Amino acid sequence: MKISRLRKKLAGLYPGVEAEEKDGCVRLTGELDKWEDVVNAGYLAVDKKRYIGVLNDITLKNAKEEKMRLPFICDNKLDGLKPDFLVIGGGISGASILRELMRYDVSAMLVEKESDLAMQASGRNDGEIHPGVDLGIGTKKQYYVVRANRIFGDICDELGVHFERRGQYACFNKPIKPLLRLIAKSRSKIGCPTEVAGKEEILKTEPKFNPEVECAVSNPQSGVVSPYELTIAFAENAVKNGARVELDTAVLSMELKDNKVVSVKTNRGMIYPKVLINAAGTFADKIAEMADDRYFTIHPRSGSDYIFDKKIGQEINHITSIEFISHNKKTAHSKGGGVIKTIENNILIGPNAYETPERENFATESQSLDQVFQKQKYIVPTLEKRDIIAYFTGTRAATYEEDFYIEKGRKTRNIVHCAGIQSPGLTTSPLVAKDVAKMGIDILKESREVRSNTKFDPKRKPDPVLRFMTEEEKTALIKRNPAYGRIICRCEGISEGEIIDCLNRNIKVPTVNGIKRRARPGMGRCQGGFCMPLVAKIISEHEHIPLEEVAGKEIGSPVVFKSQKGGSVHE
Repeated sequence: MKISRLRKKLAGLYPGVEAEEKDGCVRLTGELDKWEDVVNAGYLAVDKKRYIGVLNDITLKNAKEEKMRLPFICDNKLDGLKPDFLVIGGGISGASILRELMRYDVSAMLVEKESDLAMQASGRNDGEIHPGVDLGIGTKKQYYVVRANRIFGDICDELGVHFERRGQYACFNKPIKPLLRLIAKSRSKIGCPTEVAGKEEILKTEPKFNPEVECAVSNPQSGVVSPYELTIAFAENAVKNGARVELDTAVLSMELKDNKVVSVKTNRGMIYPKVLINAAGTFADKIAEMADDRYFTIHPRSGSDYIFDKKIGQEINHITSIEFISHNKKTAHSKGGGVIKTIENNILIGPNAYETPERENFATESQSLDQVFQKQKYIVPTLEKRDIIAYFTGTRAATYEEDFYIEKGRKTRNIVHCAGIQSPGLTTSPLVAKDVAKMGIDILKESREVRSNTKFDPKRKPDPVLRFMTEEEKTALIKRNPAYGRIICRCEGISEGEIIDCLNRNIKVPTVNGIKRRARPGMGRCQGGFCMPLVAKIISEHEHIPLEEVAGKEIGSPVVFKSQKGGSVHE
């Protein structure tokens, strides 16, 4: 759309909003009363053939200035460091890129502002490994997902991460098999094996499904993985191969000279990288702006997921979703994601999707639960709210082009952007990381020779996991180390030995939440009601710190506090 035509359209819908061409992008400015109008204006400006991206600088009237949550820590630990690469962001993108960089003889550091890896979108999703059936042909998302899906099992084997191909049914409530066959044929041609299943086949494999389901698109290669386990595994393997990971480290500003970033200011000192990798999730456009290389805008999109007790894990076997074909508005359903049997055999439903002006909006509302639950209960009628044991909300880093933004800097010569990474970013991470790392290496080669790291070891040996072992294997392990025989978390069957293993890893996060995400104590029905004090005690003894200093999620958030009488009280 020509800029003159866009201006005319915006003037009719949103008086006061201005549009201009800037550095090959469309830039929008002005002020609007509603956030949905701000987002809609951004979508109106999209023209992938004419413009690089949309710079949506429309402000929301009467809204408070959004400030990034910062760590409590402030010191000079990293001051003066000069790594070849500085990766910003400890999600699945940053961690996988860091690992790929270690295939070369370089120094690389990752900084993450949170107290652990995968604390935002990468740890707040359903863990589905997508087949790519519902992605636009020709998009970067589609290009990467069909290729990455094929190798995902190999990557997880290298990293010692549990992965299963459960298969996926995208179900319909009307008999439209002829149309689905056409869809299946076209998707199979682009590398996404797709089949069509009828009612008889569906109900044979999924007897708990609603018998009103008539047919489905079937993708056998769909799978599930633990998203935070995989992110942590990428980073641990990178550290094993010489990388450095610094948590509680936020990027505050940058200094540029001759179109290059020369220094990066953090809460832990000034860092002087040769090449910068922007994998900052919902803050990727802010990092790009600091580097004077912003060609896209992130508009945060939130969604909530709900986890059910394992006792109903047998209700389904596949990943599934339902599409309603109806002209009756009274039967319409809002977005509510799908139903997934997770890698740990819990049932998870969601997510829904709604636009938000907040980049760190993790609130979960009852209305959202009702919308998601009602839609998914249609396909699995046996679902009951009383079996929900936990819920969480994540915020996705969507661009207005609804695609990944993966490229070298345009104005700034030593930055690579890995931005706009939302679904299916978990699936695509292994191959996206290879391309981003290669772009970074090409930049570094402009100043010096770069060789392969002949000592790179892609293997990561996982810690023992009792719940995956046979009785004979458990007995042998406990005989070698009795700590594995002391069960700390009854719901999940987690032992003291498994918790201590987490505290001995090369990226140690000695918090109750850090242990929970690595070994799962507290993820069962009681949600840590019984085991949390025991986990805190193990951390206290292992780290030689008072119980009152053991953190829940981050420094400054203790799980116990001293009472006025001198004892300790749990939060």
